[in-house]
Amino acid sequence: MKKLLIIFLISCTWTCTSQNRLPKGFDYVRDIIPDIQLELRYFGNDNFIGKPIDGYKKNVAIMSTEAITALKNVQDELKSYNLSVKIFDGYRPQTAVNHFVRWAKQLNDTVNKQKFYPKVKKEHLFEEGYISSKSGHTRGSTIDMTLVDINTGEELDMGSPWDFFGPESWVANLELTAQQRANRMLLQTIMRKHGFKYYTKEWWHFTLKNEPFPDTYFDFPVN
Repeated sequence: MKKLLIIFLISCTWTCTSQNRLPKGFDYVRDIIPDIQLELRYFGNDNFIGKPIDGYKKNVAIMSTEAITALKNVQDELKSYNLSVKIFDGYRPQTAVNHFVRWAKQLNDTVNKQKFYPKVKKEHLFEEGYISSKSGHTRGSTIDMTLVDINTGEELDMGSPWDFFGPESWVANLELTAQQRANRMLLQTIMRKHGFKYYTKEWWHFTLKNEPFPDTYFDFPVN
C-alpha cells in the first residue's frame, strides 16, 4: 500500500507541474522583456465580442521564444525614442478561435458593433476575411500591438482602433493625418527591420518571418 501511495504522489506531482509549464519553444513575454506594456484585450471585455474570450485565463502574453527574442530587439530600439511596445494579443489558443467562429454565426449578438465593425454586416464577416477557423496567432509567433509613450503611457494615434474591421485599419489607408501616417510608418519600419512581416488589412498585426511552428496550431490556455 505504501509503495502504491508513493507512486501516486509522484505521478500527481509530475502532472501538476507539467500543467503549469509552457510547451517547449514558448515563453512568457515579460520573462524576457520585463518592461513591455501589456493589455490583453481578449482577457477582458474591450473586444469585438464584448466579453472575455475562451482560453484566456490570465493577462499574460505568451509567444514562441524566437518571436520574443526578435521583439526584444524592437523594444530595445524603441527606448531611444522614449517609446514601448504595447501588446494586445500574442499566442491565441484554438479554443479562442472556435469562440470567434461560434459568435460570428450568432447574427443577433452585436453588442460591440458600433465600436469595432460599424460598416460591416455580421453575416459577411467570414467572406470578407475578418473571422476564420484558423489564425496565425495560434502558431505562436504573431502579435497584435501598438506603440506607447513611455513618459505618459498614452498610445500613439494610428488612425483607427485596434481590431477595427474596415479599410480604416488597412496598412495602405491614405485617409490619415500626417502624424498618423508617421506613427504607422515607424511601427511598420521597426517591425520589418527586426524580422516581422505585416498583414495588409491590420496595421497592428505582425508575424515573425521565420516562425518556428509554421504548420502547427496550438490549443493550450493563456495562463
